[in-house]
Amino acid sequence: MIYVFCRAVLRFIFAILYRLETVGKEHVPQEGGVLLCSNHISLLDPITVGIPVNRKVNYMAKEELFRVPGFGWLITQLGAFPVKRGGVSKESIRTSLTILRNGGMMGIFPEGTRNSSEGTAKKGAASFALRSNAVVIPAAIIGNYKFMRKVKVIYGAPVDLSAFLDGGSAELELATETIMSRINEMKQTGKPTLN
Repeated sequence: MIYVFCRAVLRFIFAILYRLETVGKEHVPQEGGVLLCSNHISLLDPITVGIPVNRKVNYMAKEELFRVPGFGWLITQLGAFPVKRGGVSKESIRTSLTILRNGGMMGIFPEGTRNSSEGTAKKGAASFALRSNAVVIPAAIIGNYKFMRKVKVIYGAPVDLSAFLDGGSAELELATETIMSRINEMKQTGKPTLN
């Protein structure tokens, strides 16, 4: 209930502040394990990608945030779980895979950090997808979060990673490149990618 309430409030706020527009939301499955993979431009991105979707989206968050009284409890209710600074721990990997294998949805930013240059994406997203058999939905955020300037989120068709099921290092790299190419294509065209 807390998640649904906060999502409704944030939808209203973002519609006013950033004129949030969504395209291609029909590509997001209504059930089953789903990995939302998006570009990363702002600390607001998890909210922007998550609130248009009618499902709870879980994210990793820095463990320091969970130590803030009250705030830690709130973000836990909103689907966040801790990850240690300096790398993804075995515990956070297990949590991610459990969420996906149990039919949940997770949001992840393959670039890792905000405003990464193209070609520097990490292999975590591809690894989670291949190990959990989750559906990969690419998402692109277009805009710069200026007051009353439009921010657009585009959701593309599922990315087929079946060619990379061996999951070796080379396959993970190619799978990551495939995901990022879909995201970058949507950033450039402003339209959802198709199968």
